[in-house]
Amino acid sequence: MREKIYALLSEALPAVDFDADFLFGELDSLGVVTIFIILSKEYDISFDTTDVTPKNFKNIDSIVRLVEQKLAKQ
Repeated sequence: MREKIYALLSEALPAVDFDADFLFGELDSLGVVTIFIILSKEYDISFDTTDVTPKNFKNIDSIVRLVEQKLAKQ
C-alpha cells in the first residue's frame, strides 16, 4: 500500500518531497486537499477537517497509517 500511495501522490504533486522528514511543512492547503481527493477516490474513504494534523502528515508512513485507519473503520 505504501508504494501505491507514494506513486499516486508523487505523480499528482511532483513538487512535493514525499521523502521529507516533515511532510506537513512541504504542503499547502491545496496539496492537502489534493491528497485527500486522490486517496478518497482510490480507497473509497472519507476524510474530514480533523484529519488535517501535523501528526497525520508527518511523512508518507503517517499518511499510509491514516488510510489504514479509515479503511479499518469501514
